Amino acid sequence: MTVEPAEERPDLILVVDDDDDIARFVEFNLRLHGFDVARARDGQEALEMIDKRRPDLAVVDLRMPRVDGLELTRRLRANPMTSALPVIMLTAKGMTVDKVHGLTAGADDYLVKPFDTAELIARVGSTLRRNKEFREVSPLTGLPGNSRIRREITDRVRSGVDYAVGYIDIDRFKSVNDRYGFVRGDEFIAALARCLHGAMVRVGLPPAFLGHIGGDDFVIVCAPEQVLPLTKRAVADFENTADTLYDPDDARRGYVELKDRRGNIQRAALVTLSIGVSLSVPERRFTDPLEVIAAASEMKSVAKGQPGSFVAMDRRRSDGHRGIDPRTAAARRSGQPIEPDPPAPGLVG
Repeated sequence: MTVEPAEERPDLILVVDDDDDIARFVEFNLRLHGFDVARARDGQEALEMIDKRRPDLAVVDLRMPRVDGLELTRRLRANPMTSALPVIMLTAKGMTVDKVHGLTAGADDYLVKPFDTAELIARVGSTLRRNKEFREVSPLTGLPGNSRIRREITDRVRSGVDYAVGYIDIDRFKSVNDRYGFVRGDEFIAALARCLHGAMVRVGLPPAFLGHIGGDDFVIVCAPEQVLPLTKRAVADFENTADTLYDPDDARRGYVELKDRRGNIQRAALVTLSIGVSLSVPERRFTDPLEVIAAASEMKSVAKGQPGSFVAMDRRRSDGHRGIDPRTAAARRSGQPIEPDPPAPGLVG
């Protein structure tokens, strides 16, 4: 049985205004541009409605009976369940102090009455977009998260251009958390994010994309010819940076000591990177974003089986034959190039 994907619902905008004429004008134009709309006459009614419907954005008049726009915004910001709800405040023309009070209370933007349709739609659209992008950003690294990563790969699939997707994680990252705790572990993750970003800047145009799946997992999307210079630079920078994050004694001897469940001392080598890369090129053109990610994940598993930091690149063609290309590898912790065993069919390592 084929299951059709659920259709994405339109964004729900809550319009809060005791002036029926303005509220109807805003509702009509929002619906005309594809938004769903709910209305409330004051802040108290809005709070009751928000508990039931969970809007994506609120357009709020400043001056209303009972609970006005300022108090409504303050209450929304004070409640963890509604603190991230974007608010656009409606203010009277020439009342600069109202704009200041609205922004101070936590409004994301404001509209000065009277306003035209184009400005209304533009401000609603841009505020929704900023809010969604903010929610998708990793709080640790500031990088785009899963939804944004999927969109980036989908855009490349639809464009028909050649591209590469790299799936990256830290080998033996658990040993860092076990030895030093999660705070130090977060420092390693943040360091990898900086090293990957720095490598992307160095490879130049066309612009590459970097996303943070979560934990120590990252994704890069770039042109095929950028993969090697980008990953080699990132690996070298990360290994050098990681050495400074270990305690000096652990870094000097090249491993950390951990106790297993039976109390026995185990040694874990210092961290390295495993990178799996899938390529969408004329010889093998991906048409499904999930297939691209799955191929990169498969290559990352291959890289995990190699010593030191390693890049495993999938060069299988659509007809099942292996593409002919030089082997590609990142740098070992010793600083010397990796000389791996001959790659398995369909792989370039």
